[in-house]
Amino acid sequence: MSELLKNIDARTRLAGTNKLEILLFTLGIDPRTGRRETFGINVFKVREVMRTPPITAAPEMPSSVEGMVSLRGVLVPVVDLAKYAGMSTDTPREIMIVTEYNGHTQGFLVEAVDTILRLDWSQMRVPPEMLTANLGGLVTAVTELPGPRLVMLLDVEKVLSETTKYDDELQFKGIEAIPGGDQVTVYFADDSSVARKQIERTLDVLGVRYVGSVNGRQAWEELGKLATYATSAHRRVRDMVALVLTDVEMPEMDGYILTKKIKSDLRFEGVPVIMHSSLSGMSNQQLGRSVGVDEYVAKFEPQRLAQTLRRIIEAGAKERIRV
Repeated sequence: MSELLKNIDARTRLAGTNKLEILLFTLGIDPRTGRRETFGINVFKVREVMRTPPITAAPEMPSSVEGMVSLRGVLVPVVDLAKYAGMSTDTPREIMIVTEYNGHTQGFLVEAVDTILRLDWSQMRVPPEMLTANLGGLVTAVTELPGPRLVMLLDVEKVLSETTKYDDELQFKGIEAIPGGDQVTVYFADDSSVARKQIERTLDVLGVRYVGSVNGRQAWEELGKLATYATSAHRRVRDMVALVLTDVEMPEMDGYILTKKIKSDLRFEGVPVIMHSSLSGMSNQQLGRSVGVDEYVAKFEPQRLAQTLRRIIEAGAKERIRV
């Protein structure tokens, strides 16, 4: 397994190419379908793959959380993904994928890991609603490999949100509406339903209008419609869009490509782009800025997100008054 991830650092070169690498794994035979389904997780989020160590049970945890393990002195929660997905398979979970994102480390128990595939985000499709419902929103994208073989990309952000106990109300406490916020619009793109809901709630509290999309391609189409309207109305897009907030990982078009398109199109001159991602390492922030991102905000921190949005929206309002 160490060989499997030996060259994992080379993945950073994929940024801005609309490509990704995913680690394939299985959870066992799903009794609902009688098949052994294949899942994937973006290699960006994988720290290591190891044999499942002894797990210490922890009280008052969600049923899918098996307990905790100590990895080099750090206590890490362990989630049984089959249980989380509602699969009652009896297949042993002998492998643990250790993931790290947004400053959190956790272990995912799986049946087995397969290989690492390099794909283009354009090959990843938004999953059908029926599949999303059957798996409780666990999947954010689907692709088909020769065979045919479907691979479903795991929404690790949803797993983190639903297996970690946060005081949801406390996260939004003290956020106040922006004066005149109902006169500006934010466009955002994110493939995670959990992330979209948190963005929407933050914008609702700020009193700001918004247009949401499930991926970069859909956001680009929405922005294109707005730009066409702005041209016909002899208006500047930056007077109609306060900013664009984008995730990095998204099917069909990722956040890097979306940012490149916005920054290279003169119609969107002066429109700030904020990268909002669980990939919070410095290397990812630098890669975002290399394609034109104006600022970077980590996910699941509504207070910081609200502060950043407020500052940029208020600065934009002052600029429009001067003009």
